Amino acid sequence: MPRKFKQRRSPIHGNGVFATADIPAGTELVEYKGRLLTHAQADRLYDGTTDTGHTFLFTLNDRYVIDANEDGNVARWINHSCAPNCQALVEEDEKGRRRKDRVLIETLRDIEAGEELTYDYGIDLGERLTPRLKKIWECRCGHADCIGTMLKPKSRPAKSKKKSS
Repeated sequence: MPRKFKQRRSPIHGNGVFATADIPAGTELVEYKGRLLTHAQADRLYDGTTDTGHTFLFTLNDRYVIDANEDGNVARWINHSCAPNCQALVEEDEKGRRRKDRVLIETLRDIEAGEELTYDYGIDLGERLTPRLKKIWECRCGHADCIGTMLKPKSRPAKSKKKSS
């Protein structure tokens, strides 16, 4: 079956992936592929690169990262959006083999031919979200509800409620 999407230049950022036909909600589009690295290997290879605001690394699980810089496919060009039409799902291996887990990109809603495919990256750098980092990892989706960054917002602790006497 021919793919229902293709890579081309994007108004959001650099390259993007666009539907070439109407695609119904709940459609599995593509697996995010690349070289499998441990977190330690990825840290050694890419340490200090958070200042670029660009990555093809995808956290697979607590042990592994997919590096689409090497052996990556078209899924690496799907851009971030604060109002995504797709989602990235981690499919765990039935036998618990962490190396065999996969990331699948699936549509969240019906998508029309010509529409750019997007998902929420929810990037967690594991450090304080400074204005400088938010600017480096700026979101360019252009949606009315854009939060301005591809970084996953830190949750705020719940305010303690006063007990009534």
